[in-house]
Amino acid sequence: MTKLIIAWLLLLSFSAAAYLEELKWPKGETFLTFLEHNQLPSSIYYSLDKEEQELAAEIIAGIKYQVLRNSDTSALEQVLIPIGEELQMHIKQKNDQFIMEIEPIAVQLEEHALVLDIQNSPFVDIVNATKNNLLANEFAQSFRDSGVNLRNLKKDDQLVLLYRQKRRLGKQFGSIKIDVSMIETKNKQNYIFYYKESYYDAKGQELENFLLSTPVNYTRISSPFTLMRWHPILQKYRAHLGIDYAASVGTPVKSAGNGRVNFVGEKGGYGNTIEVNHDGSYKTLYGHLNGFAKGLRSGQVVKQGQVIGYVGNTGLSSGPHLHFGLYRNNVAINPASVVKIAKSALSGNDLRGFLEYTKALKNKVETALKEHVPPVQEENFEYAYPFDKKSDM
Repeated sequence: MTKLIIAWLLLLSFSAAAYLEELKWPKGETFLTFLEHNQLPSSIYYSLDKEEQELAAEIIAGIKYQVLRNSDTSALEQVLIPIGEELQMHIKQKNDQFIMEIEPIAVQLEEHALVLDIQNSPFVDIVNATKNNLLANEFAQSFRDSGVNLRNLKKDDQLVLLYRQKRRLGKQFGSIKIDVSMIETKNKQNYIFYYKESYYDAKGQELENFLLSTPVNYTRISSPFTLMRWHPILQKYRAHLGIDYAASVGTPVKSAGNGRVNFVGEKGGYGNTIEVNHDGSYKTLYGHLNGFAKGLRSGQVVKQGQVIGYVGNTGLSSGPHLHFGLYRNNVAINPASVVKIAKSALSGNDLRGFLEYTKALKNKVETALKEHVPPVQEENFEYAYPFDKKSDM
């Protein structure tokens, strides 16, 4: 019932009777083709400003979005399409016309503890206990470079996770942050901590080995990464899910890391675009290109530093620059947080702050072990419909 109330409140206006559909965004679909397929006016897109049109290119294939339809005519009334984890596109009617506004996503923040005795493998046991594949994937990522061989775990070795997640419209939404993972094997506790957007061991040594190089020689950063901001003059929400590097047309653009080309072509407001998949669930995007390296194709393996394209001014661009985006598990993150020279070990005040932070988390792990609370299981459910103003919510 609570889930239905959440859904009801987030769809801000509604007809006397309507039903809610949850769909997946098809691969290759653009915002313009979505409007066309749903008999919505293309003016919705063309009335947006440059930044809003660029955001429309950030809709990720496979993302779940919601459509509210009239239960009598099946006519579309509203649409909610998430962009990243902070904002969503809200198509609705105003003055008998359809408009689109970018709004914050309303979520509920949750903190959970998971305590398991290993029976099969950590991944399988996490999924069996929680029905949460995202949590199992994030755990595997966190321990990937830890030096702990997860295949050598014994039955009844212990696993503890303290994690945070979001819920939208009653369902799990977005990425998961595991503040601390602990595996106890052979009477030794092995800890991994999430700290300042990276995973560290108990000594403050950074673990993740995915490192990016700057993809272009640039003159200045013309626009930094921002997840969500309110523009006080325009009275609109804004986001810029990447870094814009100003450079002359034709300046070579290099792959920021080793990977495989996932996309080469035109991508909405980003114009000529390249996407490269990297090891460890990372993806980079290179937008507004003038052109591509000769022979570049989808599926091609590229090396870090290899020229893949050239700076341009295509798409919705106000001047020559490279839009550089970075995604982890299809969620946009700040490229500046990952462009590094080498893995680092914390020292000085940073290390002291880290050790104080992790001390508190270790205490929480010990508490979780003593209490052994039941795991939280994720549910798959369909939204109930029709919605009716007169129905008992």
